[in-house]
Amino acid sequence: MLEETGTKVSISTVIQVLYRHNLKSRSATKKPLLQNNHKKARLRFATAHGDKDCTFWRNVLWSDETKLELFGHNEHHHVWRKKREACKPKNTIPTVNHGGGSIMFWGCFAAGGTGALHKIDGIMTKDNYVDILKQHFQTSVRKLKVGRKWVFQMDNDPKHTSKVVAKCLKDNKVKVLEWPSQSPDLNPIENMWVELRKRV
Repeated sequence: MLEETGTKVSISTVIQVLYRHNLKSRSATKKPLLQNNHKKARLRFATAHGDKDCTFWRNVLWSDETKLELFGHNEHHHVWRKKREACKPKNTIPTVNHGGGSIMFWGCFAAGGTGALHKIDGIMTKDNYVDILKQHFQTSVRKLKVGRKWVFQMDNDPKHTSKVVAKCLKDNKVKVLEWPSQSPDLNPIENMWVELRKRV
């Protein structure tokens, strides 16, 4: 439209107008890609659990896996510094050629605090997952003092929903919280992972 009218506007003018309207350049928020079936499942979950009281949620053991990049780019880093202090060690982020590798973890927590944090060696398999559950979820339940009617939350990763995992959970009389697919944003453990990445 500006070209048609022969109007010229400088970049600084455009930026000033954007700022006046409280529009600033920010990183786009990453969200799971939701198909219609995912949206319907999330609505069913919200409807089924919307009236649960605080006692119910206090007795949920939340779990998930995460990957931490070593010397990588898990998060954007910002520093407050003065001019000509860009290269001071406190204002720099170490980098390595070809990336620094990564570490996988499984962890859990409840209202009472953090449970186990287990380092995953190699590729996670359904058998690895069963071993992790056997090692950690009962001890985490005792440590966190969740109620006798506690509920275990996990996502719908195929390893988690495999027959061998289902048998392990059934044998240990563990009630599993129904979980909609493509819903990591509903799991409060994601906030814990953000904090962990900041500290690594």
